[in-house]
Amino acid sequence: MERIGAYEAKTNLGKLLERVSRGERFVITRHGVAAAVLLPPGTLVPRDLSEIVAEIKANRQINKLEDITIQDLIDETWQQ
Repeated sequence: MERIGAYEAKTNLGKLLERVSRGERFVITRHGVAAAVLLPPGTLVPRDLSEIVAEIKANRQINKLEDITIQDLIDETWQQ
């Protein structure tokens, strides 16, 4: 997922929206820190909260976090 600064996103919003409508995704950053994500419509599928909690609990038992930061997990999730 391409990262783009907030000022550049504001300046080129029309072009970004056109690219997003073709399926591209962008992380908008503010001072180098992720602040928002631009995704095509329908990208996110609503899920039941209990399903998400169960998945997290199962993964905690399988995958013990040691030298992984929260930012590493976020970056990995958005790359998928």
